[in-house]
Amino acid sequence: MLAGQWPLGWSVAVVCLAGALTVACSVRLAGLGDVLADRTGWGEALFGAVLFGLVTSLSGIVMTAVSAADDQPELAYSNAVGGIAAQTLAVVAADAFYRRVNLEHAAASLQNLLFGCLLTGLLGLALMASFSPDVTVAGVHPASFVLILFYLGGLHLIHKNTEPMWRAVRTRETVWDVPQSDGAFAQRSTPRLWTEFVVIAGIVVVAGWAVTQAAEGILSATTLRAGFVGAVILGVINGLPEAVTSIAAVRRGAITLAFAAIIGGNSLDVLNLAVGDFAYRGGSLYHAAGNDELFLTSAALVMTTVVLGGLLIRQERGWFRLGFDGALLVVIYAATVTILAF
Repeated sequence: MLAGQWPLGWSVAVVCLAGALTVACSVRLAGLGDVLADRTGWGEALFGAVLFGLVTSLSGIVMTAVSAADDQPELAYSNAVGGIAAQTLAVVAADAFYRRVNLEHAAASLQNLLFGCLLTGLLGLALMASFSPDVTVAGVHPASFVLILFYLGGLHLIHKNTEPMWRAVRTRETVWDVPQSDGAFAQRSTPRLWTEFVVIAGIVVVAGWAVTQAAEGILSATTLRAGFVGAVILGVINGLPEAVTSIAAVRRGAITLAFAAIIGGNSLDVLNLAVGDFAYRGGSLYHAAGNDELFLTSAALVMTTVVLGGLLIRQERGWFRLGFDGALLVVIYAATVTILAF
């Protein structure tokens, strides 16, 4: 029963349960990530974008890999890019809980800008791959290797950029990344914190697998399109860890960690396409993508550009107390989902 097609009722129940479990785990991750960022000396931006982003992206990695291996390439592709669109919307959710000023103003930093540029480049490469010649090496499109190398190269540049020629102007509302007291975690050793971090990551992986099986059951039992199911059902569940951890981080005052978790997690989610390409045995995953999937990728690219604009302009107050970028993100995402549904 676990390996077969799940009934619609069970599939819906599993999606709801996995979503609730993901929320609970994500709240805990925010506290652990804030403390470990200080103890490792990585800082909130780099820790949030890499390790924190990796853990919150684990469910999406599993979803994409399982869907691709089950010969559901459109579902696999739309999950990866749909998660990026949903997670970018998490900027709005986190901003809503930070009432002092627009979140992009408070979290503006060179590293966050560079991660946004890295994400834009990765999404552009994914689109280029879909329009490139349909060739594979051992069943894998060369673009998958390019995506991985591009990401690693970007990380290297961001990590080595210790003396930048550009700096965000400090204002009274800028929140700098400075080590804080460990609070409730003060009496716990670092190895114990890492153990809990890894255990929660394992729970997120299992939840990701369950959601994928449930989504395939919903897809077979309804007339919904794979692009819509991947973008909305899988994408929203995929984006829950970033949204919840970002809100929890904002409430802890870890503003840089909150923003980096979203942008860094999105960059890792683009690599889900490479994971899906390796798992898919029917050829190139990029060429299996239909118009819905390519449209969704373009929407994620536009939303990322809007976030970068928000970081550069650094508006203190804007539309609906969210800033122009937050309002635009809501409109773009709503329009994307509506078009995919019809």
